Amino acid sequence: MTDAELDQHRSSLLARLVELDEEDQRGQDARKTVELDQQAIGRLSRMDALQNQAMAKAQATRRSAQRVRINAALTRIETSEFGYCTDCGESLEPSRLAADPSIPKCLSCTRG
Repeated sequence: MTDAELDQHRSSLLARLVELDEEDQRGQDARKTVELDQQAIGRLSRMDALQNQAMAKAQATRRSAQRVRINAALTRIETSEFGYCTDCGESLEPSRLAADPSIPKCLSCTRG
């Protein structure tokens, strides 16, 4: 893999980290504690708010997992291990890396 390709993947990964931070900021209000005051909000509205809160927390968990994958990919770039399967060591297909540069495994190892 050329230095230009590595730089492109690094830039893509860093840009995605910025996007994840922005998504966290936008979703912060949705994860706040839901008020259970009967006078302030109706039962169905509270149920909707609780469901929205649960979905926001699940999205935050997925973003956190994605951050871990991105940081691992950035580490692989710095240690010259990027572009190779973390299980078998074979080269990852360029099309897979183009779709998601944080992918750690080849298709064979992903399938098991």
